[in-house]
Amino acid sequence: MAISPPAPASTPYSRISATRPRSSRSAAAPSPASRAAAYSCRFIPSRAGSNLELFDLATPAASSGSAAPGSSPYSTLLRSVLFGKPTRDQGRAASSTSACSSSSAASPVGTPGTGNIFRFKSDVPRSAKKALFAGGDEEGALLTATGARPRKIPRSPYKTLDAPDLRDDFYLNLLDWSSRDLLAIGLGNRTYLWNSRSDRVTMLCDLGDDDDSVCSVRWAQRGNHLAVGTDRGTVQIWDASRCKRIRTIESHQFRVGSLAWSSSLLSSGSGDSTILHHDIRAQEDYVGKITGHESEVCGLQWSCDSSKLASGGDDNRLFVWDPRYEKPMLKYKEHTAAVKAIAWSPHQRDLLASGGGIEDSCIRFWNTATNTQLTCIDTGSQVCNLVWSKSLNELVSTHGYTQNQINVWRYPTMAKVATLTGHTDRVLYLAISPDGQNVVTGAGGDDEALRFWNLFPPTKSQSSDRLSCPGSTSSARSYIR
Repeated sequence: MAISPPAPASTPYSRISATRPRSSRSAAAPSPASRAAAYSCRFIPSRAGSNLELFDLATPAASSGSAAPGSSPYSTLLRSVLFGKPTRDQGRAASSTSACSSSSAASPVGTPGTGNIFRFKSDVPRSAKKALFAGGDEEGALLTATGARPRKIPRSPYKTLDAPDLRDDFYLNLLDWSSRDLLAIGLGNRTYLWNSRSDRVTMLCDLGDDDDSVCSVRWAQRGNHLAVGTDRGTVQIWDASRCKRIRTIESHQFRVGSLAWSSSLLSSGSGDSTILHHDIRAQEDYVGKITGHESEVCGLQWSCDSSKLASGGDDNRLFVWDPRYEKPMLKYKEHTAAVKAIAWSPHQRDLLASGGGIEDSCIRFWNTATNTQLTCIDTGSQVCNLVWSKSLNELVSTHGYTQNQINVWRYPTMAKVATLTGHTDRVLYLAISPDGQNVVTGAGGDDEALRFWNLFPPTKSQSSDRLSCPGSTSSARSYIR
């Protein structure tokens, strides 16, 4: 006997089940009619059992036979919910019946014309998107993230120190901040240390000769040893924790205006156009000598991983050296003035920034891995120093003629975040605090002052021991020396 399919249920879904055929060992093979009537065990929608009248909607089948396909109120509402605002013709069809109005008001997915059901989050305001890439305003506000509070950069320094006899010489480097929070400053023929925690000033060394003067200072990475370059071409190594000179190197013929450390290796650039590598563990005065510049070497910077050394000179050249070889691996001749400002990015490997003097006034960015220039921006004034922020992908530049300003740039858009003024002469010197939050700038000439600025959010605090020299005396808090 044939098995007829069950009648449709009264609910929107009808469950149709079928028994599993018995094994051929226990029963005879089913007849062809019974095989044709076997159904799989699953839910099958039954439109015949659906009652759309409960939703005040008519099925497409209920529409008039002469109506165009898809023009029923049901299709119009479905289209508007899925694809957004209906067209004029669809809106007119939807308004021809009250059923669509009532159903759209009760629809849980949204109202026709206000968007489709595939939008699961609200749009970010266009103004917030622009704020992420726009330049800084006059108040120095910067949106660091969507919905975050703007970062305010104070327009005035939080501290000022008088620095008498701070030389007004573009080619010198007389300011550096150690990892132990000690600031070294060369004033005339003396070097002083300022402790930012205790606000104490200590004289570290006195060259003792009015004909000699300090030309450069540079801290080793650990902050214990300070290298001092002099006008007579000597390099002195000092132990700051004991205020004791541990070595004097006499290798250059002219003044040493630039210094750079790489672990125990100290590189010195001189007016004799040479760069010498000194290993303070070795007995020899220098373990390597590299030549390439045709004039004074006024800028030296080791990369963050100590794999490359960048040098800038008064010959308008920027070189990149591999410490294993005596010839530069990269030569850049795009600058048209002396290159003193050099800074390696701590955020992107092989990214180098350089700045030119008054005849150039440009900041250029280089990819030293591919030997390409990435971008160039004309600042309109002499670029004296560059330093990268440790917490943000931003860059600080100090300038000379004619505005003597301090600029904060956002990389890579090079949108200007802030412009700070206060120095009355060229801002020749720049250093960043060990926590990356503050910078100090110095100017000679008629200014002769150090100014401290709070520019960046703090990074992870670095533990450091307080240093003090035995028998040292405290100085007044408003000046050095």
